[in-house]
Amino acid sequence: MIRHLVLFKLNDGVAKDDERALAGAKAFEELGGVIPELREWECGWNTTDRDIAYDFAINSLVEDREALAAYLGHPAHQAAAGQWREFATWVIADIEV
Repeated sequence: MIRHLVLFKLNDGVAKDDERALAGAKAFEELGGVIPELREWECGWNTTDRDIAYDFAINSLVEDREALAAYLGHPAHQAAAGQWREFATWVIADIEV
């Protein structure tokens, strides 16, 4: 199993109530029911206000590297990630569990 973690940081001047950020969050929220390779899917806005905190997070689980590749290449994932490229940066970690 592979745990896929992503942390998003909104660009300067972009707030989480910005309509682009709201649309991006909605696009990611919907992925859990769209991509069959996802065994677990959680995402949401950070609830703390600290300088080192990121703004939005994804926590997901897939079976193996092939499933991760299928998820990453899925058109719905590509479309959602494309939205976030306009207003945020992110870091990822993929760990075997």
